Amino acid sequence: MKLFDIDARLAACVKLNDTQAVDTETGEVIDLEAIAALEMERGEKLENVGCWYKQLLAEADALKAQKNIFAEREKAKRNKAESLKTFLADYLDGKKFETDKVAMSFRKSEAVEFDSQYLTCVPSEYLKFKEPELNKSAVKKAIKAGESVPGCELVVKNNLQIK
Repeated sequence: MKLFDIDARLAACVKLNDTQAVDTETGEVIDLEAIAALEMERGEKLENVGCWYKQLLAEADALKAQKNIFAEREKAKRNKAESLKTFLADYLDGKKFETDKVAMSFRKSEAVEFDSQYLTCVPSEYLKFKEPELNKSAVKKAIKAGESVPGCELVVKNNLQIK
């Protein structure tokens, strides 16, 4: 996939060699010093790096979309398989079935079933409790309103937007 014509000199700044650390996720090394040393006009260099960034994001989005398509197909196949398993369990009614190609049998298991309306009646030793989480949006709102929240501060960041 190629959305932009990125200068070949810039694209050559992605290389693998033994003297540089390798990105463990992508296996690539981006030689930032080589990019900075390229003899290009500043605007051309910035435009090329920005286009490269946009191209990488577009490729990542395409991969994510394909991953989602595969996940949906996987889910459909698993649901169909589970439906067939339920059909077989009902049809066999606890009896074994075996051929050269497949063997089906049943095993006993135990599970606790629980009616949530009785949650308040269950002793606390049988309950799981979550650790508290910070409501960051509420803290941000409070700090902006002039309140002091111990251990929290509002930090202003300067984020680059590339479009």
